[in-house]
Amino acid sequence: MEEPVCANKKPAVLELEPGTYWWCQCGKSANQPWCDGSHRGTGFAPVEVTITEKKKYAMCLCKRTANSPYCDGTHKKL
Repeated sequence: MEEPVCANKKPAVLELEPGTYWWCQCGKSANQPWCDGSHRGTGFAPVEVTITEKKKYAMCLCKRTANSPYCDGTHKKL
Protein backbone atom coordinates (compact mmCIF):
# COMPACT_ATOMS: atom_id res chain seq x y z
CA MET A 1 0.00 0.00 0.00
CA GLU A 2 1.14 3.50 -0.79
CA GLU A 3 2.28 5.68 2.12
CA PRO A 4 0.71 9.14 2.55
CA VAL A 5 2.91 12.24 2.41
CA CYS A 6 3.57 13.78 5.83
CA ALA A 7 2.36 17.35 5.31
CA ASN A 8 3.66 18.46 8.72
CA LYS A 9 4.82 16.95 12.03
CA LYS A 10 2.29 18.94 14.03
CA PRO A 11 -1.50 19.19 13.81
CA ALA A 12 -3.50 22.03 12.29
CA VAL A 13 -5.48 23.48 15.21
CA LEU A 14 -8.55 25.12 13.70
CA GLU A 15 -11.79 26.56 15.03
CA LEU A 16 -14.38 24.97 12.79
CA GLU A 17 -17.99 25.87 12.19
CA PRO A 18 -20.61 23.11 11.97
CA GLY A 19 -20.72 21.60 8.50
CA THR A 20 -19.14 19.04 6.22
CA TYR A 21 -15.44 19.10 5.38
CA TRP A 22 -13.19 16.81 3.34
CA TRP A 23 -9.91 15.91 5.08
CA CYS A 24 -6.90 15.19 2.86
CA GLN A 25 -5.74 11.62 3.45
CA CYS A 26 -2.89 11.55 0.91
CA GLY A 27 -0.94 14.54 2.27
CA LYS A 28 -0.47 16.10 -1.18
CA SER A 29 -3.10 18.85 -0.95
CA ALA A 30 -1.86 22.45 -1.07
CA ASN A 31 -4.88 23.34 1.10
CA GLN A 32 -4.00 21.25 4.21
CA PRO A 33 -5.74 19.76 6.05
CA TRP A 34 -8.46 19.86 3.40
CA CYS A 35 -8.61 17.98 0.11
CA ASP A 36 -7.92 19.85 -3.13
CA GLY A 37 -8.11 16.83 -5.43
CA SER A 38 -4.35 16.09 -5.43
CA HIS A 39 -5.09 12.45 -4.54
CA ARG A 40 -6.27 11.71 -8.09
CA GLY A 41 -4.27 8.82 -9.50
CA THR A 42 -3.35 7.50 -6.04
CA GLY A 43 -4.98 4.91 -3.82
CA PHE A 44 -6.21 7.61 -1.45
CA ALA A 45 -9.57 9.33 -1.13
CA PRO A 46 -10.63 12.27 1.03
CA VAL A 47 -12.32 11.55 4.36
CA GLU A 48 -15.70 13.17 4.99
CA VAL A 49 -15.77 15.03 8.32
CA THR A 50 -19.04 16.20 9.86
CA ILE A 51 -18.60 18.90 12.49
CA THR A 52 -21.62 19.40 14.75
CA GLU A 53 -20.34 22.04 17.17
CA LYS A 54 -18.18 25.11 16.77
CA LYS A 55 -14.91 24.59 18.65
CA LYS A 56 -11.17 24.04 18.09
CA TYR A 57 -10.11 20.76 16.53
CA ALA A 58 -6.59 19.36 16.07
CA MET A 59 -6.56 17.98 12.53
CA CYS A 60 -3.82 15.47 11.68
CA LEU A 61 -1.23 16.62 9.15
CA CYS A 62 1.23 13.71 9.42
CA LYS A 63 -1.50 11.48 7.91
CA ARG A 64 -0.66 8.55 10.18
CA THR A 65 -3.17 9.04 13.00
CA ALA A 66 -5.22 6.08 14.17
CA ASN A 67 -8.08 8.51 14.84
CA SER A 68 -8.44 10.16 11.42
CA PRO A 69 -8.92 12.94 10.75
CA TYR A 70 -8.00 14.05 14.28
CA CYS A 71 -4.47 14.18 15.65
CA ASP A 72 -3.58 11.42 18.13
CA GLY A 73 0.08 12.40 18.63
CA THR A 74 1.52 9.89 16.17
CA HIS A 75 3.60 12.68 14.59
CA LYS A 76 5.81 12.66 17.71
CA LYS A 77 7.08 9.19 16.72
CA LEU A 78 8.05 10.10 13.14
